Amino acid sequence: MDPRTKSDRLSPQSRREVTVPRPISDHGVIGDLATMALIAKDGAIDFMCWPNFDSPTIFAGLLDPERGGVFELCPEIEDARVTQQYLPDTNVLLTRWMGKDASAELTDFMAVRDSDSDSPTTVGRRLRATRGEVLFTMHCAPRFDYARESVAPDVDETVALWRPSQAQGFRLSANLALTADATAVRASGRLVAGETADFILSSIDDGQIAIPEIDDFENATIAFWQDWAAKSTYRGRWREMVIRSALSLKLMTSRRHGSIVAAGTFGLPEAPGGTRNWDYRATWIRDASFTVYALMRLGYRQEAEAFNSWIGKRAMKCGAGGKLDIMYAVDGSQVPDEISLDSLSGYGGSRPVRIGNGAAEQFQLDIYGELMDAIYLSNKYGHAISHDGWNGVREVIDYVCQHWRDADAGIWEMRREPQHFLHSRLMCWVAVDRAIRLASKRSLAAPFSKWIDVRNDIYEDIWANFWNGEKGHFVQTRGGDSLDASLLLMPLVRFVSATDPRWLATLDAIGKTLADDGVVYRYKNADGLRGREGAFSACSFWYAECLARAGDLKKARRVFESVLNYANDLGLYAEEFDVRGDLLGNFPQAFTHLALISAAYYLDRELDRRNDQEWRP
Repeated sequence: MDPRTKSDRLSPQSRREVTVPRPISDHGVIGDLATMALIAKDGAIDFMCWPNFDSPTIFAGLLDPERGGVFELCPEIEDARVTQQYLPDTNVLLTRWMGKDASAELTDFMAVRDSDSDSPTTVGRRLRATRGEVLFTMHCAPRFDYARESVAPDVDETVALWRPSQAQGFRLSANLALTADATAVRASGRLVAGETADFILSSIDDGQIAIPEIDDFENATIAFWQDWAAKSTYRGRWREMVIRSALSLKLMTSRRHGSIVAAGTFGLPEAPGGTRNWDYRATWIRDASFTVYALMRLGYRQEAEAFNSWIGKRAMKCGAGGKLDIMYAVDGSQVPDEISLDSLSGYGGSRPVRIGNGAAEQFQLDIYGELMDAIYLSNKYGHAISHDGWNGVREVIDYVCQHWRDADAGIWEMRREPQHFLHSRLMCWVAVDRAIRLASKRSLAAPFSKWIDVRNDIYEDIWANFWNGEKGHFVQTRGGDSLDASLLLMPLVRFVSATDPRWLATLDAIGKTLADDGVVYRYKNADGLRGREGAFSACSFWYAECLARAGDLKKARRVFESVLNYANDLGLYAEEFDVRGDLLGNFPQAFTHLALISAAYYLDRELDRRNDQEWRP
């Protein structure tokens, strides 16, 4: 069965017997800068890693409704209309059921204690009857270690404890009696308007948390997120979507380490029923650097400084060679080897379900450009780089100077023989160019003549070997004839003028070949994997920004706002869209939200300029 066919008006009994995955788009997300949880419209937490982003799951019903584990909290309101929304400028989620005779709302949040990086995760769930009388049921059935271990709970009236052998346990506290049911805990009751059923999920070693504290947790969490959102300097046309994207990016940052995960999930497919099911719970140098750039545009300097500190430690440990890994675990260690899980059936049968990531061993040259662009901008608008930090940068740039001519796996991590990708050359040019600019701006010691020669050599190589005269546009690989949406970054990183005739020809070719009703595919040539993936969300926003930079503001705005409509009801995006515009891939995805911010920022500025010119006397 197609997971999209599950209605949001099913009876409560049917919801508790879900045997197909809830659609990716039917979810909100909460987090505490250490981990996150996905919450479906039917009140189920069906994905959560405990206690960190890259820890094993305790709930993975999204990847296996029967065996994955779930925490359901559901009012029984006949034929209710169900909606989800965030409390304004927060990551506190509100799910509402509105029926003819009764209504209820479920508030979900994770307490954020930013001042204490080692504070344990605390999940608060409060179901409130807002009209009439409401029957409800709660079912908490964790499955530890990626559903490879089930544990019987210890229940003492209103508290349940799970103590697995191979994972960290947790405590569930409530303001009503709990009953054990094999490996799960259940509760039920009746609420009249104004009454609540409260649940707190916390560390098993976190002491006895009193349920009345849920008010303090909730109020402090709302205040934290609203204070953070208020620091944004963006006041443009799409503030709601931009702030939602910023809040989503912040959710994916580690308060303890300063690193930024690419997404909070693993195993959600890029092609339904296919094998493109990856683990994104790691820090890609590329994605994190772009994220820093997007947040800095909105005035968030602290996140940039924290990430630069984190990546600086990686650079100082890369040795004299200057080579960085393309991704790291959240704590900066090596990403685990890629393995397939037999314990989970996969979202809609999409197998294998992978954890770890084999791409961590790939050679990708573009990461140095994205990293240096972020470092350059952080220094331009924030604190000056340290002496040790600059020495690390010099080692990295020397590595780029030695290896920019090499073939690699490219930005899209194709699992086939390395090739010479234009995007990789482009970002090598960016790496050296930004290092030269930074050294000049801060009067830092650098081998300027050598670096300038290399920057010029890369520039000439791109124009000589990646322009296809017969096709009349730039191409994905040296001497090739295929297009690649990553070429859209050429004017965004200021390698080529956004109005250069050759670039405009390339932009037009991308629009005709890779774009479809506003959304843009990464490429259409073979990539070494079975099945066809969906349209790539970030590329769609890059396309809109390139149109704006080229001067076609009317089309840019039309494309941009059409892609805004592909978000779910909460303004969240996964990695890709299918042919119906439904969400595919890991969710929420940082790459998409940072591209949205960049496009909104530039398009808004250009529209203001045009309006100023039109109204100027």
